[in-house]
Amino acid sequence: MIFICYPKCTTCKKAQAWLDSKGLEYTLRNIKEENPTATELSLWHSKSGKELRKFFNTSGLLYKSMELKNKLPAMSEEEMLSLLSSDGMLVKRPLLITDDKVFIGFKESEWEEILT
Repeated sequence: MIFICYPKCTTCKKAQAWLDSKGLEYTLRNIKEENPTATELSLWHSKSGKELRKFFNTSGLLYKSMELKNKLPAMSEEEMLSLLSSDGMLVKRPLLITDDKVFIGFKESEWEEILT
């Protein structure tokens, strides 16, 4: 599994502590230092079964300052992927990537059901 997080994020810290408490092995990736590429995001999007908009960090300062709430509906998938891959702070986190699943954000009940 790949665990993509922002170390200063409290939700990411909580998710990492949960993974550790379950003894689950993962590769840690700091989203600020190694932002997902458009190719990775495209693959994860198709694997997730969720709308691409779910990958945006809607509570983030960058998202708000760019007024993306109003701009996303008119954007193509390619434009959204390009934007997401331009700055890790636009990507909702944590992301947990397994062989066949992609978890966007930390929902303990969802993780518990599928991972343990």
